[in-house]
Amino acid sequence: MPETTQLPASITPLSSGQEQPFLQFEGVGQVFKSRSGEFEALRNINLTVNRGEFVCVIGHSGCGKSTLLNMVSGFLHPTSGSVTMQGAAIESPGPDRMVVFQNYSLLPWQTVTQNVALAVKAARPSLSDKEGAQVVEHHLELVGLLEARHKKPPQLSGGMRQRVAIARALAVQPEVLVLDEPFGALDAITKEELQEELLTIWAERKPTVLMITHAIDEALFPAERVVMMTNGPAATMPSTSVTAASPTTRTDRPIDPSSAA
Repeated sequence: MPETTQLPASITPLSSGQEQPFLQFEGVGQVFKSRSGEFEALRNINLTVNRGEFVCVIGHSGCGKSTLLNMVSGFLHPTSGSVTMQGAAIESPGPDRMVVFQNYSLLPWQTVTQNVALAVKAARPSLSDKEGAQVVEHHLELVGLLEARHKKPPQLSGGMRQRVAIARALAVQPEVLVLDEPFGALDAITKEELQEELLTIWAERKPTVLMITHAIDEALFPAERVVMMTNGPAATMPSTSVTAASPTTRTDRPIDPSSAA
């Protein structure tokens, strides 16, 4: 018998048919209701992300970028349209999609090791204590924080805290890494260093990455493809995008003008 793929509980299978894109927004709209009336944040968003692709969505603050990520993460359901992963509707959060926020979102009373270990234990309960510890150590080494493993977040710089957040997300081994303006709170030098590290990790592991930002330089590096969003309300996503040749360093990031389509 052919091997079947077990979908996470947070993913609901759709009707069978031809092979579906890995991650897809199809006709997505979002309307928020308040006492003053309805606010249309998104209108007819269509986007397909291939497995292992690094895609960045760029737009002004408040245009609805974070709303898109909340849908991928399973925190929000679209008012209209669908958000699917491997042809199945995303219904709730799950360890197959991990988020790295701008504000780090670490537990300040836990050490670096404990912050990462907590996520590993919750998402990968089948690992023994020894195996879990090895996973944590490996990912802290991956982001250059092994020597700081006994420190707590208040003792770390902003760049180090964001490295912890990235290590925590990667240690869970998600299929999709969701980055919500992860470099926004960092100084220019730290931002460039962390971008280089993230690119190296992505090139080695090839997780699917969906990142949002309002900064052009952050969008062009390290993403393979950059997608624009219009200003809100009723923000849309034009069908054009810019594709860049895969780099190994910042200086290797040329933009291929013939790839805009």
